[in-house]
Amino acid sequence: MRHRIAVVGGGPGGLTFARVLHRHGHPVTVLERDPAPDVRPPGGTLDLHEGLGQLALDKAGLLAEFGALSRPEGQAMRILDSDGTVLRDWRPGPDERANPEIDRGQLRDLLLGPLDVQWGRGVAQVVPGTRDGVLVRFADGRQEAFDLVVGADGAWSRVRPAVSSVTPHYTGVTSVETSLDDVDTRHRDLARLVGDGSVAVYGVNRSLVAQRNSGGHVKVYAKFRAPLDWLADLDPADAEAVRSSLLALFDGWAAPVLDLLRHGTAFVHRPVHTLPVSHTWAHVPGVTLLGDAAHLMPPLGAGANLAMLEGAELAETIAAGPADLDEAVRAFEERMWARAGRWAKITTAGLERLVSPDPAEAVALFDQVQPS
Repeated sequence: MRHRIAVVGGGPGGLTFARVLHRHGHPVTVLERDPAPDVRPPGGTLDLHEGLGQLALDKAGLLAEFGALSRPEGQAMRILDSDGTVLRDWRPGPDERANPEIDRGQLRDLLLGPLDVQWGRGVAQVVPGTRDGVLVRFADGRQEAFDLVVGADGAWSRVRPAVSSVTPHYTGVTSVETSLDDVDTRHRDLARLVGDGSVAVYGVNRSLVAQRNSGGHVKVYAKFRAPLDWLADLDPADAEAVRSSLLALFDGWAAPVLDLLRHGTAFVHRPVHTLPVSHTWAHVPGVTLLGDAAHLMPPLGAGANLAMLEGAELAETIAAGPADLDEAVRAFEERMWARAGRWAKITTAGLERLVSPDPAEAVALFDQVQPS
């Protein structure tokens, strides 16, 4: 019997889940609240790890296509002190492909492929245990029943309340994102500063990280400790006001570093929220979660990788045709919780060291995790 399966969320985890099911010939309904794939900027670049995101793409039959799109040179990392002194300058070797970079938009398009996504289907509520199965109520008032609903809808998941009452909490670290376009022509000094990969600059309780994306784009992330409402007296849409506030916050840093903020085009506020490190839930038949919906953690490169592998593993579990789908999903959850818990501890500790009163902690963390 083919089960009626829906995945809520068209991010890397949800699309990987759907793509692996599609590869095995199993129908799946993909529900995404955005009205179109390109209605919002897709975000910056991702490094997909060999045993996580790349393994998921292999299960989806997309590893070769990923290899053609990815940028191994994007793994390069330069670390500066706030006065501009170069502390570390690591570049990958010619055969180093452990964590190649790919733009989020490119990854999304790769995963979408033949999938038939229902765009503009915002979910309002998921109700398990009805006579017809799990009921999905949409924002437009319509509803539909499924045998299994997978919540891959991110930090503020509409599916999560069906299994857990826990909500994300603010870590005390906030992030402001901006971007530079056509850097190799318009901002050549900054292009050299960023190089082929990323440049990170660490100070007391704050950092600036710039990442090269494809097409001459650079994403810049300012992270610092602040109250959640630090922008309360500013209009977030007023780029010049936000820029002035950030330049004051990073006052005294080297001029070339501050140029990353001076030339940014627009600013997006992204406070860092997380779920508890050990977040689990009592199993609810017909509903499960993956990715940030299940285990939101600091954005240090693990989230998308975990979501993709979880999506691929859950899809393979379903495609295998288990005699008891519910028990198979329960077993999947146990495996997911164990792995995600380990990564949540790592990333939580990592955030503390990367936005630290002692900038040397960030450099020490780099030395600990970066290939020699």
